[in-house]
Amino acid sequence: MDLAMMREEFTLSGLSRETLLADPVQQFEAWFEQAESAGLNMPNAMSLATVSPDGQPSLRTVLLKYFDNTGFVFFTNYESKKAKDIAANAKVALHFPWLDLERQVKIMGRAERVSTAESAKYFLSRPHGSQLGAWVSNQSAPISSRQMLMSKFEELKQKFKKGEVPLPSFWGGYRVVPDTFEFWQGRKHRLHDRFQYTLEAEKWKIERLAP
Repeated sequence: MDLAMMREEFTLSGLSRETLLADPVQQFEAWFEQAESAGLNMPNAMSLATVSPDGQPSLRTVLLKYFDNTGFVFFTNYESKKAKDIAANAKVALHFPWLDLERQVKIMGRAERVSTAESAKYFLSRPHGSQLGAWVSNQSAPISSRQMLMSKFEELKQKFKKGEVPLPSFWGGYRVVPDTFEFWQGRKHRLHDRFQYTLEAEKWKIERLAP
């Protein structure tokens, strides 16, 4: 299939050094709010890149659940492939593809587990079915059939029908503590605006990058 003629000209907006906020988390928050206001589907969906112990990169979509100046938090099974990758190499990258706004944000840093109390607080806020799903899925492991998965779900549904679903010991959050941000705004003729924030001596250095 030849896709060479699939082209898009980027003309919605521009990005200048003068309009950037000094703090990249505040800049991210401003763009995130604009993505929400524009009605983008799941603006908190982000690609998470990890690297396995043998050097194989891996990529998947996870959901950002909250963020602040300490980092960007998502939740998963601690026995999943992504968790095993992080255990071997905590350096990760996040990518937000807000293409309807002709924007992308890339965040690089290290992933660290959040506290059990923090994981429990979020777990208890999840819908009941999602809580059960965390118990059911041995994430990334091979399974014989979907029927087996649903059978286990029904079994746990009965087990916990009269009480609170407890936090699994193998499930919780990671906080990505950033050291680099890149804000990308599409521009005409592929001469895009790209600005990189790099943490140096606890201060953010801002540079424009060639497109």
